[in-house]
Amino acid sequence: MTPKRHVLHPCCRVRNECFGLLFYDLRGPRLLFAATGAQIDGAGLGRGQAVEDCVRSRAPTVARSLGVLIEQLVEKGFLREQPVC
Repeated sequence: MTPKRHVLHPCCRVRNECFGLLFYDLRGPRLLFAATGAQIDGAGLGRGQAVEDCVRSRAPTVARSLGVLIEQLVEKGFLREQPVC
């Protein structure tokens, strides 16, 4: 199985907020609030870094919940998979 990275879709933006991250889609009026606290660097995500590189904590509980969040963001079109070369 090829490992994958997850990056922000080119039509989407992300912003750090006090609760975590606010994702918004320029293709339509869609917003998603992610209660991530300070665990993910939204600025790095906005610069094209993979979500996996923007995580500030490596605790097992954070890794599990991050996996669920990534799946939801891919499903809703805010993130896309990028194969690792």
